[in-house]
Amino acid sequence: MWKSQIRLALRSLWKNKLNTTIKLAGFIVGITSCLMIMLFIQQELNYDAFHEKGDRLVRVVMEYGMAGESGIVNVTGNKVAPAFKEDFAEVANACRVIEYNQVVKFREQIFEEPHFYYADSTFFELFTFPLLQGEPGEVLRAPDQVVLAERMAKKYFGDEDPIGKVLRVGTDNNYTVSGIMQDPPAASQLKPDFIGSFVSLRDARAERLTWWNANYATYLLLHNAESRPGLEAKIPEYMRRHANETGSEGENYLSYRLEPLLDVHLYSPVPGNFEPNGDIRYIYILSAIGLFILLISTSSYINLATAVSTERAKEIGVQKVLGASRGQLFWQHLAESMVLTGLALTASIALVPLFLPFFNSLFDRQLSANVLLGPAFMGGLFLFGLSTSLLAGAYPATVLSGFEPFRVLKGAYKHSSSGNLLRKSLIVFQFAISVILVISTLVLQGQMQYIQEKKLGYDKSHVLALRTDQQVVEKLDALRSEWVGQKGIQSLSLVYETPVHIKGGYDISRSVNGEHAKMVTALPADEHFLETVNIGLAAGSGISKADVEIAARLGSGSDTTSTLSILINESQARAFGWTPEEALRQFVSFNGRRVQIKGVMKDFHFASLHEPIGNLVVFPTSWGNTLMAKLDGRDIPGALQYMESKWTQLAPHRPFTYHFLDEEFGRMYASEWQAAKLATTFSWLAILLACLALFGVSSYSIVQRSREVSIRKVLGASMTSIISLLSGSFLKLVVWSFLAAMPVGWYLMHQWLQNFTYHIEIQWWMFTLAALLALGAAFLSVSVQSIRTALVNPAEELKGE
Repeated sequence: MWKSQIRLALRSLWKNKLNTTIKLAGFIVGITSCLMIMLFIQQELNYDAFHEKGDRLVRVVMEYGMAGESGIVNVTGNKVAPAFKEDFAEVANACRVIEYNQVVKFREQIFEEPHFYYADSTFFELFTFPLLQGEPGEVLRAPDQVVLAERMAKKYFGDEDPIGKVLRVGTDNNYTVSGIMQDPPAASQLKPDFIGSFVSLRDARAERLTWWNANYATYLLLHNAESRPGLEAKIPEYMRRHANETGSEGENYLSYRLEPLLDVHLYSPVPGNFEPNGDIRYIYILSAIGLFILLISTSSYINLATAVSTERAKEIGVQKVLGASRGQLFWQHLAESMVLTGLALTASIALVPLFLPFFNSLFDRQLSANVLLGPAFMGGLFLFGLSTSLLAGAYPATVLSGFEPFRVLKGAYKHSSSGNLLRKSLIVFQFAISVILVISTLVLQGQMQYIQEKKLGYDKSHVLALRTDQQVVEKLDALRSEWVGQKGIQSLSLVYETPVHIKGGYDISRSVNGEHAKMVTALPADEHFLETVNIGLAAGSGISKADVEIAARLGSGSDTTSTLSILINESQARAFGWTPEEALRQFVSFNGRRVQIKGVMKDFHFASLHEPIGNLVVFPTSWGNTLMAKLDGRDIPGALQYMESKWTQLAPHRPFTYHFLDEEFGRMYASEWQAAKLATTFSWLAILLACLALFGVSSYSIVQRSREVSIRKVLGASMTSIISLLSGSFLKLVVWSFLAAMPVGWYLMHQWLQNFTYHIEIQWWMFTLAALLALGAAFLSVSVQSIRTALVNPAEELKGE
């Protein structure tokens, strides 16, 4: 039976080529889009799932309070892991991990490696990163050991055996290669290229263990996953017993929360340690987009199948007269849907690997089409194809198989009012979804453009940053004299971190004895910081060379009488209850030291625009790990080439590796940019699918009115009035779709914008543009057949009357 049904289905599809082409194209676009989205979602939902003990792994995050202010961070002190392992029976093992940017040298090869981890010897007992060479419990046990990812072993050693080879790390550390591990998978929060033994660090020494100095990602392996809530409940009391060690008293406190490792990437409100977290909300949005694309494809099929029912009515009537039952006709037409879905699914599976490199490049992903060939995915695709076939084919099959043969053969069949209502409703639905996506795209792009162009209070354009070390700092004056004033290089500043996202945490008090201290963000910087990024002063003056020299003497202990001068921002001045002028020359306590306010900086954004501007201190330093150079932008390639040549002469031990501040700023909004790209891409796809369906439906509907058009032309109707007549009914449906989409689009985007402290307002022109795009696309889809029908010679059309 099924063979004959499939044969009949193929014959029918071949006979109606235009109809088949439109339906097949819609299905292929829709299913290919859905497969891409499924691959994306599959990777996000399976982050860190490859760890064999993943269900028992937790990340420790630190909660703290100081003078009524509280916070939560993704790092802990280096004492947490050994203490929890020792004192809590629920903990089977623990591991500390920290990431550094290190310069690695082997023979003549020298590279700056941003993903150089240090971890306890337990690392490979907790995490499933298979070792190709080396024993899991031994490769990180001794000082000066390092494990390389396979790609790094190839990079440095080629086909040589790396085990036992020595790498120079930093300026004076020689590390022996003790193991080689498989490259971390894409769906992993931890992506180390190198892992050095934790005992190589000074902070690993017992006398340096502390609850504070929070720099380490801490992970615990529990004996069983169910013990996590109970263990977490014990921690506050445990920390109260250690209050004398942590300095927690009164309003000050220190505690910890435990987050299941498998939940961190999508569900944690605390940032990721080694890469930005995902967001489950964007997964929901992407799932909804995929569903909408599929529904548009499916509704297009239903619309086209029912629209051509008049042409197929006599065929079905003859079949019924010859004895075909309603059930046989139902399965015949359902078979057409299944064959069409099968063809589209096959084509989509073939197209995914072709489009995946572009998708990966556009959305900065490492998705693999190999997932599609897995048994679970293939089973899912079969069910997906079957359900899509049933969803798309059941209604048309029911309608077509229900025709009354005698009425049809007498030419009395007409579309029912309910069928017309369904087709109109589906067109409204398709374009409403398209308009919502267009509105979302315009708002998303508007907000991202606003972020890019917003005046941040400092100038990030043409400012490059590069990592440095003590050897470079010692030659900083020589480097500055070589660079500044040459090739458009305007200034050079030494800082601890860039102003894009300052993270350093200190305490400050209006009282010089430190009472009622509050947390404050602070940045160590030299005397050229303000001019390099063009930060203005509300009052006072900036850091001077003399201030930097005093800071160096105070730091070394050679000067115990001088006073450190600091800068604060306007927000900090307001927090103290001072105007900028009143704040000048005031003495305050900063990080336990009596200091004097020398200047008040104008407020600038030093964190994400999701957050309001906070309180900030900039204090002088003669040490930093980042250089910032301001270029005039007229000849950036020439400036970079010149800088590299001088850098190689003065710092041959370190590669000239840099990035620009605007690039760093853009990375803060990676998920938002990704959402904007997704919305843009699928908005155009949705409009394409809706227009494709509208073209098919309008083509059949307009053909049915060809005689009416001819009569109108005989009676004197103009070309314009005929095109308006044929297109008008469809364009009215698009107007209705816009009216339905407008409040939904506004609500969704209004809610999304609330995630930003600083955001655009949704403008009326966004809705106008969305409406014009939808109407324009719809008119182009309909007008082709309208013009063709309007140009038909009435005599030819009416000669049989």
